[in-house]
Amino acid sequence: MATKKQLPNYKDKKVLILGLGLLGRGLKDAIFFAEKGAEVTVTDLKTENQLQNSLIHLKKYPNINYTLGKHLEEDILNADLIIRNAGIPLKSKFLQLAFKSKKKVEMDESLFAKYCPCPIIGITGTRGKSTTTTLIGKILQDNWANEKRKVYIAGNLRGEATLPLVDVVTKNDIVVLELSSWQLQGFGWEKISPQISVFTNIFPDHMNSYKTMKEYINDKKLIFQNQKKSDLSIINNENNYTKNIKKEIKSKVVSFNKSDIPKTWKIKALGDHNRENISAAIAVAKELGLSKKQIQATIEDFPGIEHRLEFVKELNDIKFYNDTTSTTPVAGIVALNSVPEPIILLAGGATKNLNLTNFARKIAKKVKAVILLEGSATDELEKKIIKYGGENIIAGRYDNFEKAIEHAYSLSLPEDTVLLSPGCASFGMFINEFDRGDQFKKIINQLK
Repeated sequence: MATKKQLPNYKDKKVLILGLGLLGRGLKDAIFFAEKGAEVTVTDLKTENQLQNSLIHLKKYPNINYTLGKHLEEDILNADLIIRNAGIPLKSKFLQLAFKSKKKVEMDESLFAKYCPCPIIGITGTRGKSTTTTLIGKILQDNWANEKRKVYIAGNLRGEATLPLVDVVTKNDIVVLELSSWQLQGFGWEKISPQISVFTNIFPDHMNSYKTMKEYINDKKLIFQNQKKSDLSIINNENNYTKNIKKEIKSKVVSFNKSDIPKTWKIKALGDHNRENISAAIAVAKELGLSKKQIQATIEDFPGIEHRLEFVKELNDIKFYNDTTSTTPVAGIVALNSVPEPIILLAGGATKNLNLTNFARKIAKKVKAVILLEGSATDELEKKIIKYGGENIIAGRYDNFEKAIEHAYSLSLPEDTVLLSPGCASFGMFINEFDRGDQFKKIINQLK
């Protein structure tokens, strides 16, 4: 996959950014093509008002036009190239029209990968992608980065577009990419995979977007499906799904286990799940020839990343943790197993059509009080908490986040933990899960 191919000349080409989004990737792609002299059209179902924080950065480009609050068929039919945002579902009638009209449809990460001159480490999985990506990147930056060699961390990370890196990477560098199942669809279209693939785990997720688990897993498998024999796959040996997938991999396979972490290492990042993420990073670093000592220094210094079991502050001996990226019941359970008890939990939100039974059961058994956030999954979650004997711990339901947090604080005593780990998606009350986490931290920091 590492080739010397030249990026095409996009001057005067009609490039359609299908989905600007709010996380910054679509924005950076629009700027990339505008600066290449393309005639860019940005289209998004969100309105100008909803997108204002992104649009402000595009004002200075006279060669960008906008179709906002809707998509138009004519934009699809006029485009020479369509860049599909990962948030645009495959079944979108506009994307289907593009395919039917034989339009060139690309995705940011796979378009970059096609023209990237250096090796790529790609990380996928249901949980732990961002943490594992960040940690691998940090280990390599701490040990390898110098004037001749740079280590870039990008992909499915907030605010990070990958395509613009194509102008700066050289063959000596290395790129570490977090890849979601949707981003991997682009790799599938191009029949490419990263030279080193890391598969953290599989749990049920996104069942509001996929018809079946099999469909979801098939997209994830694209991380290794087009690897060469000389490439490398690093795979979790403790997850039922990934264990069974190993036999399908054609490249060299290296498995990782939590027990790979030496017992004497002092780990800051909370939770058993982070030990899996750390062992994945160790496996990659070892395969790249780094010594135990080199790896240990970075890992012992690593506190975890923002929005994932992130310690916000301690106030009157009460600890506050932001775990807003817990958008699945599995993630909620992991959080409850990771933070100190007694726990006051903020949970609930929008549905992903996932089974909430085990999460509800864990809440009923484990928490001192739960405050529910309104959303399409919250009725079911509340019913199940009651079913498993947790009626007395339900302390209220809120569609006002600030009031919910203030109530949680009022219920807590010294030595308690207030935990935001919703186990559900964020649509409705919030722009996205990062907005939910940002609001949480802001409100916590204003508490008296």
